[in-house]
Amino acid sequence: MSFLHELPIADLIASYGYVAIFVIITLESAGVPMPGETVLISSAVYAGSTGNLNIALIIAAAAAAAIIGDNLGYWVGRRWGMPLLLRYGRVIALDHGRLKLGQYLFREHGGKIVFFGRFTAMLRAYAALLAGVNRLDARRFMLFNGLGGLAWATSMGLGSYYCGRSIEQIAGPVGLALLALVIFGGLALWLFVRRHETRLLAEAERAIPGPLA
Repeated sequence: MSFLHELPIADLIASYGYVAIFVIITLESAGVPMPGETVLISSAVYAGSTGNLNIALIIAAAAAAAIIGDNLGYWVGRRWGMPLLLRYGRVIALDHGRLKLGQYLFREHGGKIVFFGRFTAMLRAYAALLAGVNRLDARRFMLFNGLGGLAWATSMGLGSYYCGRSIEQIAGPVGLALLALVIFGGLALWLFVRRHETRLLAEAERAIPGPLA
């Protein structure tokens, strides 16, 4: 699906409008590599500069797509993810202990991972899938998924709409700052897990005793 990144987004939005916004963001949220945030920002800028689209409908389409797509990813991960990882996880260094650790972390912090993952490029397409794999409670997932989808669509949509064409002038430095934040945050998390892995594995075993189903 990466060929869509080569398509002129403005032409796609001008031709298909809300349908393009909904379909692309739904697929991205379900785990398919798609330029979902680019479509949201571009469509909001397009609405602000031309008036050809309604920003309220853009936000509604983006929020609905994010929530529905995340739910698809969650249930796919919940139904088929763990059996595959239990069988083949060792191939990618995910042994039984680390799989249990993943469940423990999602049990303790799953809501925050789902909510803030919506604003993070590296997690946006996979947070819901991972939540399903790690058996995050469905009601908790739906609550934080709904809040995250609404907050993301509203903040990104309105911000881009009111910035209008000027969004292109700030996207570069802001994007680089966010990328640096994500990289350093991910590195800090990796170092924390590496340093405390033994303790966390023991805590996960106490919290989730016995073999994973």
